[in-house]
Amino acid sequence: MVSAGSTTGGGSATGGGKYARPERRPAVITGASSGIGAATALTFAAAGYPVALGARRTDRCEELASRIREDGGEAVVAHLDLTDPDSAKAFAEEVTAALGDIETVVSNAGAVAPGTTYEVDTERFARELDLTVVGAHRLVRAFVPGMVERRRGDLVFVSSDVAVRARPFMSAYAAGKWGLEGMAHALQMELEGTGVRASIVRPGPTWSEMGSDWDPDEAAFVLEQWVRFGLARHPHFMKPQAIADAIAAVVAAPRGVHLNLIEVSPEAPVQSVEDR
Repeated sequence: MVSAGSTTGGGSATGGGKYARPERRPAVITGASSGIGAATALTFAAAGYPVALGARRTDRCEELASRIREDGGEAVVAHLDLTDPDSAKAFAEEVTAALGDIETVVSNAGAVAPGTTYEVDTERFARELDLTVVGAHRLVRAFVPGMVERRRGDLVFVSSDVAVRARPFMSAYAAGKWGLEGMAHALQMELEGTGVRASIVRPGPTWSEMGSDWDPDEAAFVLEQWVRFGLARHPHFMKPQAIADAIAAVVAAPRGVHLNLIEVSPEAPVQSVEDR
């Protein structure tokens, strides 16, 4: 069910001519119940975007939406399960009815679980791929045709550095992000000249609730393997806000500019000259 708050602007008009952006730019954010999605919703709302929060945990989204409304923003919440085609379609219809034409979509939903590739159940492997790749395509089908018709819009896929540097014991997640970026790159070429921008934001290690349900011993083992294969050069992880800021920069780029890929990595601890 959709719930709506107060109406505000959606940023200033950008660009001129027939296909200028409207002042109000409603944005959809999936996986909005925590982590990068929640941080992105707060960042967008603070910038004046009306936001539609989609996730299975609508109670968490309602808490976030209440916070946005208390700060004078506009937020709606609708249930979204991207593994269910009917849910994705119903979500798109509900949030469009509540906010108007959607100008920005942030595809952020994902899941990861540890396991050795040859021991993981095929059904579990398939579920992760369905969420990461097919779920993102369901968003594309639901929102991009309207954007193309209006000759404007932004679609941001939140990927991961595993798309270019696979990590062991999480192969379904790596395969999903590789597939997601493949789809996004093809879509970028297909959208050229339509006024619609498809972009990829590729985070490195980031603190979030993903992985918080892992067995502590399994999590420690996986991290040890990252070190073993040179995939964890230092211990720093980013906060979700760093990724939210990158997503906001992509969407705020003026017409005529396409930030097609941004990779965001945690900075290593600063060492003194004596320690180097």
